[in-house]
Amino acid sequence: MPSKPLKPCNNHGCPNLTRERYCEDHKQLYYKYDQNRGTSAQRGYGARWRKYSQWFRKKNPICVSCRSAPSAHTDHITAVSGPNDPLFWDPTNHQALCHSCHSRKTVKEDGGFGNR
Repeated sequence: MPSKPLKPCNNHGCPNLTRERYCEDHKQLYYKYDQNRGTSAQRGYGARWRKYSQWFRKKNPICVSCRSAPSAHTDHITAVSGPNDPLFWDPTNHQALCHSCHSRKTVKEDGGFGNR
């Protein structure tokens, strides 16, 4: 079986090539973050959320940030701590974002990928 091809590390701006998601320089940071994060279902994003999100994006088909791409995520405008947070199911705290805008917001505002 041939080995996987080399590709850039998923850490933004990293020039290292790897056969995995992250190079050796960034692997520990991301895997440690993922292990402590829990699954999406453990964080409240189970079947009920997926059904709601699909309905919400059907009602809001365009990204509210870039206003040009199709919505791909139902985002919490104000970050929530989990499904018991009063803002988790509050529709006024939701916005439709494309994948790119959602990723950018998550990293910048919500401490995504282990950022503080």
